[in-house]
Amino acid sequence: MMSAPAAGDPDSQDEARKVALTWLALIDDGKYAESWEQAASLFRNRISRDRWVESVRSARTPFGKVRSRSFLGAAYETELPDAPDGKYVVARYRAAFEHRKNAVEVVTPMLEHDGIWRVSGYFIR
Repeated sequence: MMSAPAAGDPDSQDEARKVALTWLALIDDGKYAESWEQAASLFRNRISRDRWVESVRSARTPFGKVRSRSFLGAAYETELPDAPDGKYVVARYRAAFEHRKNAVEVVTPMLEHDGIWRVSGYFIR
């Protein structure tokens, strides 16, 4: 009987990265409320849906549409600032937008208790 890969395994990190990209696509499409609904419980417990929608809209709208996104790297972590110990993948992407040619997006999926990776954090700089 084969067991599921451990969170630090490359296969598991690949799964976390797929989740991150799927979640970013919601943001790219302006589906901010849906991105909140699909986020980790940690994320949803820290910010209301309405506040998230307002925050991400004000952060992303000035950039315009995403033109390209490329993977910069990822790190498996079990401890992050201001977050409970757990299984996280901190994924970094270089993104080019209509009105900002060089940005870095950091998306942090976490492995939740049900064994599913969901995004627990996002920021853009």
